[in-house]
Amino acid sequence: MNEKQEGKKGVNPVAIIIVAISVAVVLIAVFAKKSSFELVLAGTQAIDFELPDLDGKTRSLGEFKGKVVFLNFWATWCKPCEEEMPSMQQLHAAFQGKPFEIVAVSIDKDGAEAIREFVKKYGVTFTVLHDRKGRIKELYKTTGVPETFIIDQNGVIAEKVWGPRDWTKMSSVSTIIELLKNGPKDPASYRK
Repeated sequence: MNEKQEGKKGVNPVAIIIVAISVAVVLIAVFAKKSSFELVLAGTQAIDFELPDLDGKTRSLGEFKGKVVFLNFWATWCKPCEEEMPSMQQLHAAFQGKPFEIVAVSIDKDGAEAIREFVKKYGVTFTVLHDRKGRIKELYKTTGVPETFIIDQNGVIAEKVWGPRDWTKMSSVSTIIELLKNGPKDPASYRK
């Protein structure tokens, strides 16, 4: 090969096509995964799921549609959860007979026995489900425990609460009272 031929060597068009395709595949993968990084927030549809209760019976979130649902993620080893649980039981008792349901999802990795002991210790009478593998916790993209989602009668998340609350205070239950009194709103109005 002489010097003139070497200088005319250009970029291989096949290499350009391979690089362009690779970049396109990466961009498609990133945008496809984007939704997996988005938090589940107020104004979005609650994700239906099935989990066993403490007796092993499969329950679904969908069975509570038409009610205001208090969906709480918690664990027996979580001190703030332990402090919050008595006020949740009081909330459950206060709305007994109303179209309201508390669904507490334990993320404990151990068997149901530790959860049963916790439930007995605190006199819990509302629905307790066990997310042993953390599948539902991941679906809801929780960032810790406790974390609560107040879901309206149409299955739309009306409020998301990070951390514990005293559920006996009016300021804590205003969304629940509003939903029970006036029904669900336009989902966009839940976004603050």
